[in-house]
Amino acid sequence: MINKNSTKEEVLAAVKQDGRALRFASEELRGDRDVVLAAVKQKWGALEYASDELKADRDVVLVAVQQYGWALRFASKELRGDRDVVLAAVQNNGYALEYASEELRGDRDVVRAAVKQKWGALEYASDELKADREVVLEAVKQYGFALEYASEELQGDRDVVLAAVSRHGHALQYASDELRADPEIVLAAVRESRHSVQYAGAEIIEEMAVCWAKSMEQEVNND
Repeated sequence: MINKNSTKEEVLAAVKQDGRALRFASEELRGDRDVVLAAVKQKWGALEYASDELKADRDVVLVAVQQYGWALRFASKELRGDRDVVLAAVQNNGYALEYASEELRGDRDVVRAAVKQKWGALEYASDELKADREVVLEAVKQYGFALEYASEELQGDRDVVLAAVSRHGHALQYASDELRADPEIVLAAVRESRHSVQYAGAEIIEEMAVCWAKSMEQEVNND
C-alpha cells in the first residue's frame, strides 16, 4: 500500500490498479495532473481526493463525469456551472443535476437531458421548469410518481395527470383535488392499480360504491 512518502511512480502504479488509492498519496501528488488523471480514469470517485486545483481542471472532471455523472459533486463550483461538463454528467446520470449550478438547473436543455436519463431529476429542476409541460410529461411518462415534483398548475393538468396515473396509479395522490374527482382519471389510475382508489375524491368513491352495489344487486336478481 502506498503512503505519503511513496514516489510518483509507486503512486501511479497503485492508482492504475485502484483509483481510490489516491487518498493515501501525498498532497503534492494529489495535485499532480498525471497521477490524478490516471486515478480518475480507473475510478471516477478518485476525484474526491484530488487537489482543489485539479477539481477545477475541465479535462479531469470530464473524465470523471463521463464515467459516472454523480462525480459532479466533487467538481469545483466553477465547473458545476460549466454547461458542457454538466450536460456530460446528467446524460450519464440524471441525478447529477442536483449538483449543477442554480443557473443550469434552470437551463431547459440540461434539465430535459437529465429527466430523459432519470425521471427523478425533475426534483432538482428550477421552479420554472417544474412548470414546463413538455419537461414534466417526459418525466411522468417514465414514472408516474414524478408528478410529485411538478408545479401545482401541472398537477391540475388533465393530460399530464392522465399520463402519470396510466403509468403508476398511485400517482393519483399528487393530482389536484379536482382531478382526483375526475371519473376518467380515477378509472385510469384504478386500472393500473386498484389500491389507488384510496386517493380518489370522497364524492367519486361514493359514486363508485353505489355503482358496485347496483351491479351486485343485479347479479343477485339475475340468479
